[in-house]
Amino acid sequence: MEKETVNSATDILSAYMKYVLENGTRPKSIYLFARHLGINETQFYNQFASFDKIEKSIFKAFFDNTISLLEEDSAFHSFDAQNKLISFYFTFFEVLKANRSYVVLTLEKEKNKLMFHPALIELKKAFIEFVGQLDIHTMRFKEAKMEKAKNQGLTNIFWAQLLFTLRFWLDDDSTGFSTTDIFIEKSMKTGMAFLDASTLESVIDLGKFLFKEKIMTK
Repeated sequence: MEKETVNSATDILSAYMKYVLENGTRPKSIYLFARHLGINETQFYNQFASFDKIEKSIFKAFFDNTISLLEEDSAFHSFDAQNKLISFYFTFFEVLKANRSYVVLTLEKEKNKLMFHPALIELKKAFIEFVGQLDIHTMRFKEAKMEKAKNQGLTNIFWAQLLFTLRFWLDDDSTGFSTTDIFIEKSMKTGMAFLDASTLESVIDLGKFLFKEKIMTK
């Protein structure tokens, strides 16, 4: 097998993804993978402590790539919190689409347990920090402890929503994954409606959509 050219941590991530896609599994050992890369184990360990760390870093890199793309768009900085979050979703899933084969191979077997998937740990930290920086308007509490608890709950709700969308996307077989785009629009509308203590219209709309896509199409 042709050796990779490795000069950085990013090169190792790319080489790892390529190896997994071509072999259907992670390398048998770090020694063999380092040899495949044409580097020694010390050089590998200077960047990553394990294959688990690589897999966590790959999904974190998907997040970082998403943020970089968003920040390149001058309009993004003028968006309100809701539109920033929606923009993140659409861009993030475009990044995932470009790497779908790897994402599916990594997550498919445990797609019903994404909340506990170790490869998503660093993505979760980064996403929660991102959401925490958005000025999402909700009911304010006078007590600092209650306000902090509310904010923590809010970020966890959006994390759960992202995982639910990811689970939906993994099963989406529509052309260009257009059904996921519709799902994002409806789920974000519903989420923001809850925060604004709005009516049940958005919830009912999302429920009808899920019933049609997940039950009627079976």
